[in-house]
Amino acid sequence: MIPFSLRHLTRPLLLGTLALSTLGSVAWAQSDSYPSKPITIVVGYPPGGSTDLTGRVVATELGKALGTTVVVENIGGAGGAIGAQKVLNAAPDGYTLLVGANNEVAINRLVSSTVKYQWQDFTPLGLIASQPMVLVASQKTGVKSTDEFIKLGKANPGRFSYGSSGVGTALHLAGEMVKEQSGLFMTHIPYRGVAPLANDLLGNNIEFGVFVLSSGLPHIRAGKVVALGTTEKKRSQVTPDIPALAEHPALKNTDISSWFVLMGPGKLPEPVVAKLKKALAEALQAPDLRKKLEASGSSIAPLNVDMAKFLREETAKYQKIVDFAKIRE
Repeated sequence: MIPFSLRHLTRPLLLGTLALSTLGSVAWAQSDSYPSKPITIVVGYPPGGSTDLTGRVVATELGKALGTTVVVENIGGAGGAIGAQKVLNAAPDGYTLLVGANNEVAINRLVSSTVKYQWQDFTPLGLIASQPMVLVASQKTGVKSTDEFIKLGKANPGRFSYGSSGVGTALHLAGEMVKEQSGLFMTHIPYRGVAPLANDLLGNNIEFGVFVLSSGLPHIRAGKVVALGTTEKKRSQVTPDIPALAEHPALKNTDISSWFVLMGPGKLPEPVVAKLKKALAEALQAPDLRKKLEASGSSIAPLNVDMAKFLREETAKYQKIVDFAKIRE
């Protein structure tokens, strides 16, 4: 028999254990029936950009794989951080997810004191796709190749500028990686997005610029700017005619891309994680998804990427560039 005093102590403990067990069983049962209502995918940018396109294509195919409606909610601002924070603040039940890119997932915290979260606060669900960025020259430079670009820059240190879509963006970091690798000195001009950057390049108001491949391709194919090279280690399968910057000896270690991932709030239940990973794998095999993303300049990610390793390595790469360029907002 349990002594009276001990019995009074153990009763609340037993009740607490039973309550926790019941809550755990309820959570597991809810996970087992997932999804039982529509899912929202948050995109941290306005409609029309590469992350939005990726999010919408993934939402369609993910909905088919899960047998439910998946809608996209655009929440722009702070380089994607506002949308990302909404997902982090959501209930960890799998009904609010993020299709995110480099900036809001890995870079923002390195360059901004106002962003407190890091990628480890999310539940990584999978890599969707990636696409290189592309270094372009305005027509007024007369530069037609990476070699000519480097020779001109070496002969005129500090004379030329390159533009990106903003301070601390993946495009900015790509430009700084080129500077670090080549030893060139160029001034960075941040724009409020790629549209005003394109306007100044086409108007010959700036010499060089960095675009995500999908944004730069229309101007390249129209002959309005000259593609000098893409930023991944190898040529893009989408544009095999454009050399990789790494093909030049002075830029052989240039390797940076724009990528898109599916993330959930932290502490998603494992059954939900498993269902979402399986559904994403199915979605990435869908012919319509592959066609649309590849047409936009993206390469579909291989299955079963080790997301923790991938995000660790990417963040370390960005930290090195941020330190080199002394980027801080």
